[in-house]
Order: sequence, then C-alpha cells, then structure tokens
Amino acid sequence: MKYGLIGGKLGHSFSKDIHEQLGAPEYELKELQPEEIEGFLAKREFRGINVTIPYKETVIPFLDEVSERARAIGAVNTIVNDRGRLIGDNTDFGGMVALLTKTGIDLEGRKVLILGSGGTSKTARAVARSLNAASVNRTSRTKRDDCITYEEAVSENSDTDVIINTTPVGMYPNGDAIPVELAAFPKLTGVIDAIYNPLRTRLVIAAQERQIPASGGLYMLVAQAVLAAARFRTVCDDGEYREIGGGTEEEILAATERIFRAIAGEKQSVVLTGMPGVGKTTVGRLVAERLKREFIDCDEEIVRRSGCDIPTIFATQGEKAFRDLEAEVIRDLSAQGGKVIATGGGAILRPDNVANLKSNGTIIFLDRPIGSIAVAPGRPLSTDREALEARYRERYPIYCATCDVHLEGDATAEEIAERVLREL
Repeated sequence: MKYGLIGGKLGHSFSKDIHEQLGAPEYELKELQPEEIEGFLAKREFRGINVTIPYKETVIPFLDEVSERARAIGAVNTIVNDRGRLIGDNTDFGGMVALLTKTGIDLEGRKVLILGSGGTSKTARAVARSLNAASVNRTSRTKRDDCITYEEAVSENSDTDVIINTTPVGMYPNGDAIPVELAAFPKLTGVIDAIYNPLRTRLVIAAQERQIPASGGLYMLVAQAVLAAARFRTVCDDGEYREIGGGTEEEILAATERIFRAIAGEKQSVVLTGMPGVGKTTVGRLVAERLKREFIDCDEEIVRRSGCDIPTIFATQGEKAFRDLEAEVIRDLSAQGGKVIATGGGAILRPDNVANLKSNGTIIFLDRPIGSIAVAPGRPLSTDREALEARYRERYPIYCATCDVHLEGDATAEEIAERVLREL
C-alpha cells in the first residue's frame, strides 16, 4: 500500500474517490481488526494513510511522533511515513472548521452539544473551543470520562444552540436511525453531522425541515482529505524527503470546492415527483441521458419485482400492499445514490419515503397545471377527471412541502429537462 485508509468497516467510504481526484491512484481501503493495528503500523509499508472509526485513538501509542494539535485533541486521522518514522496528525480539525464555515454556523458564544465520545468527538470539542463556544458538552450512552448521558443532554441542556453528531448512528446501511430527537432542543441554530453516507442523514433532514442550517459531513471529509493529501505529497513522491506540509490556503480551498462539487454531483440522485401524467418518466429519461446516469421509474420497478401490473396489485392485494412495495423500492434505490428516479404520484404520502429520497437525492417537483394533465388508464386512484382533481387537491401541499426544487409551468419535456439541469 502506498496510500490508503484504515478502519473497521469501510464499505461506505468515499475516500478512495476523493484521493484519486487528488492524484493518488494507488489509494486503498483496508479494513483491520483491533488486534491487527499494531502489526500493520509496525511494518511501515505505506507512505501515508488516513485513519477512521474506530482507530483514531488506538493508533497513537504506535506512532513515533504526534503533532501538537493531534496530541492536544487526543485523536489522529492522518499518518505519514517520514523515512521510517510514523508521524500522526489531525486534519479532521481543519475539515470541521471548513464545514462549519461552509454551512454558515457560528459557534462563538453558543452552547454546543457533541453527540459521541470517540476521536471525532474530541476533534469537534477542540474546534468548538477554538471558535469560542460558550460551553461544550460531549455525550455518551453510558457515563464515562467527561461526557454527559443522552438523558442529561435532554433534561439539563435543552437550551443547546448547536448539535454536532460524531456517532455512526444514521450511517449507511442504517440510514433510518437518528441519534436524538430535535424537538427536545427548541433553541437550535445549527446542526452538523460528520456522517457523509448518506449525504443527508435523518438528523440533517429533521433540522432542515425546521428551517435550521444543517449539513452532512461530505464537505468535512473532502476538506480533511485535501489537507491530508498535502502532507502525503510532500514526503516522497519523487523519492526525496521534504518537510511535511504544503499547499497554500487558497489552493486547499479551491481543491476542496472542486472535489466536493464533483463527489456530491456524482453521489446525489435526481428525484422527480408530481402527479401522474406530468411527464416524470419522459423528463427523467432525458435528464439521465444528459447526465449519463441510470434512469429508474419506480412504478416500472414495482411491476418488475411483483411480476404484475399496478392495477392488478390494487385489485388483488389492495393499496397498502402496493404502498409497502413502493416503499421497499424507494428505500433500495435511495440508498444507492447517483441515479435519476421518477417516483409514482403517491410516493410522497409516506414520510419515510420522503426521508429516504432526500437522504441521497434532490427532490424536484414537476408542477404542471391540473387542466393540462390527461386522464389515462392504468392509474387506479385517478381513473377519471374528478378522481384526478381530488388526488391533486390532496397531494399538492405535500408536493410543495417535500420538494427541494419547485418547477412550475406547462412546457415540453425537453424544456422541463433543461430547467431541471439548470437547477442542478
């Protein structure tokens, strides 16, 4: 291994994609068991590695040198092999500062609650203190170190201003989990989640629904990777050892922005919602062709999985069975990311469907005037004009409330597809 990432479970990681864009084609993901850490580091068979959950604290005793910042934090996420000496650093610090800045969350004078007690939580605490937070609390499921319990967080710290999640709760493949209910913290002015897969966790979605500035951890991941790569590159790419470091602030920011946009664009799905007959499938195919992505029509996928058409499912099994199968399809497609998805007209009726679609997708509501939508066979809940208009009145507020982008007007499929692409 020349460069890479070590951790417990790495199936969710985007690090290889990021470092390849930074010019490290030999970057590898290496899952290790706790008992393998010492032996792996003792061999010193790498130039530079990143460290993730759960080993950011574990690696410290096996290093020859730890930077002042990493030692003060108590966590290492970057290790450079400098002529056989292993030097640990913490670029998560700079990554988290960059994420807070990007999201517009100011910690000065604020009460900060950090969910979790591991290495990333220690980094978050150091960041909060450096940014002059009024107070900082870390949480743990059980009473340990200087952490408070989640029960104490709710009962004694409901006036928290900013929450930073550093736990894996809500991370792929368990994307429907949420570490705390935000209703318990009515004064919140910001929420940060270090999780980046999915792009928007249930915690982030819950905050955004409350109009609270919030973001997942992708920007932090990219920023810390750019900082780590600057250290890697100055060690021995040309066989010569130089001082560890490098990369101006402007260069690091430019690289972070460029790669963040590329990775976010690649991983994020385009999700089309709206009434039956507005052209979601036609528009979706055009958008997918332009973006060179896979197109999936949820109704077509339901038919494929069930082996029968939708009117037959309604007639023989009922609407609930159809909605259950629809929810299963949406959950599976949403977890994959990077697709163009046309949903059924009633997909937004279940909050879980909306949350799943938003986890890795941008929801675009195609809003055509009801008078321009034709009644067509094969739509069990809108078989005539009266039924169609009833569904429209029932669903319209939900379409509006659940979308990220609202496209109004009657236009050709080609024109609507162009508007979708401009919005993206």
